[in-house]
Amino acid sequence: MSQEFVNRRNIQWFPGHMTRTLRVMEADIKNVDVVVQLLDARIPQSSLNPEIQRITARKPRLYVMNKADLADPAVTARWKRWFENQRAGCVAISSKNRGAAGAVRAQIEQELAQLIARREQKGTAGASIRVMVVGIPNVGKSTFINCWAGSARAKAADRPGVTRGKQWISVPGYELLDMPGVLWKKFESLETATNLAFIGSIKDDILDIEELAMGLLSQVREIYPQRLLERYKLKPEDLELDPWELLEAIGRRRGMLVSGGEVNTERAAIMVVDEFRASKWGRISLEQPPREGEKPDDQ
Repeated sequence: MSQEFVNRRNIQWFPGHMTRTLRVMEADIKNVDVVVQLLDARIPQSSLNPEIQRITARKPRLYVMNKADLADPAVTARWKRWFENQRAGCVAISSKNRGAAGAVRAQIEQELAQLIARREQKGTAGASIRVMVVGIPNVGKSTFINCWAGSARAKAADRPGVTRGKQWISVPGYELLDMPGVLWKKFESLETATNLAFIGSIKDDILDIEELAMGLLSQVREIYPQRLLERYKLKPEDLELDPWELLEAIGRRRGMLVSGGEVNTERAAIMVVDEFRASKWGRISLEQPPREGEKPDDQ
């Protein structure tokens, strides 16, 4: 399994602002009507933060599988059915697409049909719906909010930890509460932590990039071997190599050599991880939904 190559001790990352975020979330949950929880479509299970689940449990909640343009569409469709079978609202989007916010708004209005009807009866139909937007770091919350607002209202970047404090953003008919991305205080599952590291939700600075690349290659060659063969012009027998040798083979194919003909494995590892995150291997999902009757593993 991929997590064999990743150091459990080094993958823990819970900076102080995440502790503050959980406190703010607990204080503000009573002030919102609905929670939009963004998940990464490539790892819906691993991006289901149990801390967020606990805090938001009593509010209407909509799961938004973001970055669906990077994930395997057939697997995403199965995940959507799985959430719906749990009687949970779910929509798959790419927040970079203009229609994404509209799809989420339509689902929110469906989830809150009773609340909207009560407001109409009371004559307060014009009151804004208050939405808390939550998720793990680097899941695309700020890009999603900017898509909804139609302008750059929230800070967005392709790395975790950019949003550090809450911010209310007004859009027609809605008040959006953008919360910083938050992880869990301690990962019980190394597989969950590893998947989060693969997609960039944990700071690369604290990780061994070569370990990360080996884990990623090990996992992807089991489920999408053809993608690696095509991308790096490998031979089928190369996929039988141990992960370190496979990383070397890829680096050699790309000409990442140093004096003496050795492969610069750090450079190769950075390339491998970056190309996966940029979807240059194609649309890949790292997790399958549980079978009928099962629940996601404890995080």
